[in-house]
Amino acid sequence: MKGNIEERACALAGYIIENRATVRAAARKFGISKSTVHKDLQDRLPGINRALYTQVKSILDENKAQRHIRGGIATRRKYKGL
Repeated sequence: MKGNIEERACALAGYIIENRATVRAAARKFGISKSTVHKDLQDRLPGINRALYTQVKSILDENKAQRHIRGGIATRRKYKGL
Protein backbone atom coordinates (compact mmCIF):
# COMPACT_ATOMS: atom_id res chain seq x y z
CA MET A 1 0.00 0.00 0.00
CA LYS A 2 2.30 2.71 -1.24
CA GLY A 3 -0.18 5.12 -2.92
CA ASN A 4 -1.51 8.16 -1.17
CA ILE A 5 0.24 8.88 2.12
CA GLU A 6 -2.80 10.51 3.71
CA GLU A 7 -5.01 7.51 2.91
CA ARG A 8 -2.34 5.15 4.25
CA ALA A 9 -2.08 7.11 7.52
CA CYS A 10 -5.86 6.98 8.01
CA ALA A 11 -5.97 3.28 7.11
CA LEU A 12 -3.18 2.52 9.61
CA ALA A 13 -4.99 4.45 12.30
CA GLY A 14 -8.23 2.62 11.59
CA TYR A 15 -6.50 -0.76 11.73
CA ILE A 16 -4.79 0.00 15.03
CA ILE A 17 -8.02 1.31 16.58
CA GLU A 18 -10.16 -1.63 15.41
CA ASN A 19 -7.69 -4.32 16.44
CA ARG A 20 -5.88 -2.54 19.27
CA ALA A 21 -2.80 -3.59 17.33
CA THR A 22 0.84 -2.75 17.93
CA VAL A 23 2.99 -0.77 15.52
CA ARG A 24 4.81 -3.96 14.59
CA ALA A 25 1.55 -5.76 13.76
CA ALA A 26 0.33 -2.83 11.66
CA ALA A 27 3.63 -2.69 9.78
CA ARG A 28 3.43 -6.41 9.03
CA LYS A 29 -0.22 -6.12 7.87
CA PHE A 30 0.45 -3.20 5.50
CA GLY A 31 3.86 -4.40 4.30
CA ILE A 32 5.76 -1.30 5.43
CA SER A 33 8.43 -0.62 8.04
CA LYS A 34 7.79 0.27 11.67
CA SER A 35 9.50 3.60 11.03
CA THR A 36 7.00 4.41 8.30
CA VAL A 37 4.10 3.53 10.60
CA HIS A 38 5.50 5.84 13.29
CA LYS A 39 6.10 8.63 10.78
CA ASP A 40 2.56 8.34 9.42
CA LEU A 41 0.89 8.21 12.82
CA GLN A 42 3.01 10.65 14.80
CA ASP A 43 3.90 13.28 12.21
CA ARG A 44 1.37 13.15 9.40
CA LEU A 45 -1.91 12.09 11.03
CA PRO A 46 -2.28 15.09 13.39
CA GLY A 47 -2.38 17.40 10.36
CA ILE A 48 -4.83 15.17 8.50
CA ASN A 49 -7.33 14.08 11.16
CA ARG A 50 -6.79 15.28 14.73
CA ALA A 51 -9.65 13.22 16.24
CA LEU A 52 -8.31 10.00 14.75
CA TYR A 53 -4.83 10.88 16.01
CA THR A 54 -6.01 11.24 19.61
CA GLN A 55 -7.64 7.79 19.51
CA VAL A 56 -4.52 6.18 18.05
CA LYS A 57 -2.26 8.03 20.48
CA SER A 58 -4.07 6.53 23.48
CA ILE A 59 -3.64 3.00 22.09
CA LEU A 60 0.03 3.58 21.25
CA ASP A 61 0.66 4.95 24.76
CA GLU A 62 -1.02 1.90 26.27
CA ASN A 63 1.09 -0.43 24.10
CA LYS A 64 4.23 1.44 25.09
CA ALA A 65 3.38 1.08 28.78
CA GLN A 66 2.83 -2.67 28.37
CA ARG A 67 5.79 -3.55 26.17
CA HIS A 68 8.11 -4.51 29.03
CA ILE A 69 5.48 -6.99 30.22
CA ARG A 70 5.08 -8.46 26.73
CA GLY A 71 8.85 -8.80 26.46
CA GLY A 72 8.99 -10.70 29.74
CA ILE A 73 6.24 -13.06 28.62
CA ALA A 74 8.03 -13.70 25.31
CA THR A 75 11.28 -14.44 27.11
CA ARG A 76 9.54 -16.85 29.49
CA ARG A 77 7.99 -18.68 26.54
CA LYS A 78 11.33 -18.87 24.79
CA TYR A 79 13.14 -20.46 27.70
CA LYS A 80 10.32 -22.72 28.84
CA GLY A 81 9.97 -24.09 25.33
CA LEU A 82 6.31 -23.18 24.90
